[in-house]
Amino acid sequence: MASITVFLSGAVLMINTWTTTGDRPIGNPAVGRSVVMATHGAVATSHPLAAQAGIDILKQGGNAVDAAIAANAVLGVVEPMSCGIGGDLFAIVWDAKSRKLYGLNASGRSPYAASIDYFRSKGLDAIPKRGPLSWSVPGCVGGWESLRSRFGSKGFSETLAPAVGYAREGFPVTEIVGNEWGNTEALLKASPDAAKTYLKDGRAPRVGEKMTNPYIAATYERIAGAGAADFYKGDIARQIAAFSKANGGLLTLKDLEDHRSTWVDPVSTTYRGYEVWELPPNGQGIAVLEILNLLEPFDIKGMGHNSAEFLHLYIEAKKLAYADRARFYADPEVAKDLPIKPLISKEYAAAQRKRIDLQRAALEVPPGDPKLALSETVYITVVDKNRNCVSLIQSIFLGWGSGLVPGDLGFALQDRGMLFSLDPNHPNRIEPHKRPFHTIIPSMVTRDGVAWLCFGVMGGDMQPQGQVQVLCNLIDHGMNVQEAGESARCAHYGSSTPTGKLMADGGEVVVESGISDEVIAALKAKGHKVTRGRGGFGGYQGILIDHANGVLQAASDLRKDGAAIGY
Repeated sequence: MASITVFLSGAVLMINTWTTTGDRPIGNPAVGRSVVMATHGAVATSHPLAAQAGIDILKQGGNAVDAAIAANAVLGVVEPMSCGIGGDLFAIVWDAKSRKLYGLNASGRSPYAASIDYFRSKGLDAIPKRGPLSWSVPGCVGGWESLRSRFGSKGFSETLAPAVGYAREGFPVTEIVGNEWGNTEALLKASPDAAKTYLKDGRAPRVGEKMTNPYIAATYERIAGAGAADFYKGDIARQIAAFSKANGGLLTLKDLEDHRSTWVDPVSTTYRGYEVWELPPNGQGIAVLEILNLLEPFDIKGMGHNSAEFLHLYIEAKKLAYADRARFYADPEVAKDLPIKPLISKEYAAAQRKRIDLQRAALEVPPGDPKLALSETVYITVVDKNRNCVSLIQSIFLGWGSGLVPGDLGFALQDRGMLFSLDPNHPNRIEPHKRPFHTIIPSMVTRDGVAWLCFGVMGGDMQPQGQVQVLCNLIDHGMNVQEAGESARCAHYGSSTPTGKLMADGGEVVVESGISDEVIAALKAKGHKVTRGRGGFGGYQGILIDHANGVLQAASDLRKDGAAIGY
């Protein structure tokens, strides 16, 4: 017998319903949630209030894009250390009418005054992780406008209204968000503007307390009334530029005025008959495609889920893809002739696959030669009643981004600029008006010419790794969309990076508790350094479309406070 509890204006109504279940959904002790099934629409993201805001917009007649914007705006209020309008945005949209995919790169560029010589003159050998020198132009609001104007059906006055309500009236701080808030209290106290915006009585809000942010409410209301242009050319832009000048930043009004989002063609590879889609660089999405190409000829199902044999193969494939990531991923508008097509080709994978030793872990992995073949974040997935799909990811990078909030605007500015290299010979070197390497990657999978899976995994370097593991769970092991995301993951850290840091001694493999001691011992025998860890394995949401039954299957894993909601 199951119990349903409903709160109605102080009264509590309890309804008992009979059901038969095991101790966990589908009898798998590793899975804590069942798949959310719906027919009219579904939203999955890292906070329940944001997911509900998206559902409400769908019920009011909005489409998937409208719901994604509403959910993203709420996340900027309730999960402000991870995202917000001080950061960037990427999205893939499936338009059901045209049966086409559209990619949006809404990441911002470096200031015009940024250069290697400038940072060297400051005695720096890397761009700071925090502070005003880590800023690049925030692209999120421009991304919202690009999505709204091309595919949306509602204006900002409607889609931003739920976020304004939570910011003014208050929202309860959830467990995972609240723990992170408390752990970063010192960073917020170091900046007066951050402290007044994000601290409650001079301290981080505690789990279960209500928190408000009237500053972001006013900024959202201005965007709703004056339009997105105000963020880049109006009063909001002038406040950001003045804050930058007063605090030693390089961002100017011209940097903001010259920002633009870019519609791009998604790129893909096939994996066992499924077509997996990512956005091209400056993001790291094609690493997913490289790894899948390397894995495809192997009997992944026969190896067994999370076996030592599979994890070793997967880690070695990841090392190869990330070595290429360190060498070749940059802003293609500035770094010309990036070998994107060769890198994701089957021919290149065949050549690279020969470098994998199935018995020993590689300690040093230089990039391949593709000519032979010829990265705190939030994620949102929405599918509407017409089966339009949005896969959207948005971030201010490290928790609280740069750690600085511009005056009374109510949001933290991102620190994406820290991902530029100061190596003059690297394609990802810092240059004026250039996009940095990016970790955030939305994804989509099509099958038989239609959208099948709209999903993402947040978490810096973990994102391509998590996406590959989810896809192997779904496609190779036949797991459902919830089980595939909740299953124990492993992460390899220490690969070379696009900022110039080189992998040393093979890096480190970190595994979750669901991976056995026997598997760990077998990996160590192959030369891997393996530890158990908590956190750092990303957070996943996904919506799978069962076209035969007309049903949406939505999932949100337990590594975040989030929820999948359907109607």
